[in-house]
Amino acid sequence: MSTGTATRAEVCAAACADLFRGDGEIVAAAVSGMVPALGARLARLTFEPGLLTTDGGPLLTAEPVPLGAPAGDVEGWLPFRDHLWLVLNGRRHVVLGASQIDRYGNSNISCIGDWERPKSQLLGVRGAPGNTRVNTTSYWIPRHSRRVFTEKVDFVSGIGQDRGAHDLRAVVTNLAVLDFATPDRRMRLRSAHPGVSVEEIAESTGFDLVIPGEVAETRVPTGEELRIMREVLDPRGLREREVPS
Repeated sequence: MSTGTATRAEVCAAACADLFRGDGEIVAAAVSGMVPALGARLARLTFEPGLLTTDGGPLLTAEPVPLGAPAGDVEGWLPFRDHLWLVLNGRRHVVLGASQIDRYGNSNISCIGDWERPKSQLLGVRGAPGNTRVNTTSYWIPRHSRRVFTEKVDFVSGIGQDRGAHDLRAVVTNLAVLDFATPDRRMRLRSAHPGVSVEEIAESTGFDLVIPGEVAETRVPTGEELRIMREVLDPRGLREREVPS
């Protein structure tokens, strides 16, 4: 791995870290994969020191825990009942995954196909309705494709901008960063990752994205961010398994 060039996984992790800018002292619940978990812990070690991060379970840790490592010094205990209190009171920014997501951010983790006779059974709605209704919510999609970014989701698990979502901040994928900063709250292409074209992103999306006249390039991590990811938070390179270079 080059020490001077960021991998795609590292660009994605830095983009996930940026999701938490300005959040302050709330729980960062990055529950959808290694890359967003790395991003939340990276944000805490750099520009958002007030973030509360866990060991992936109920322990609030004094310092961000490296991926796959046990908790070190513990500052607090966050059992499920207290976690639900945080959900209901909005003191949480959650990064969810989705098997399907549409142009307004309605997401599906329940089933593929007709509800009466689905082709595939998935997780159920889990906490998606409450998360999207009362918490700041972002999404991490490790494989940007038309199967995921679909014209209509087969079942609404998490609500979108057209159904009363509280605050859908952004969607980070292996190709791009997307948001809902449009007059009608439709999904917009915010930035394309280095080496990814706007055409590739549009072709990998099953609906018409709002595409500005000029699309920014997603920022690359700083040298210090790369050092923290590679030497402190993820020395085993688990991020690369989720987004191969």
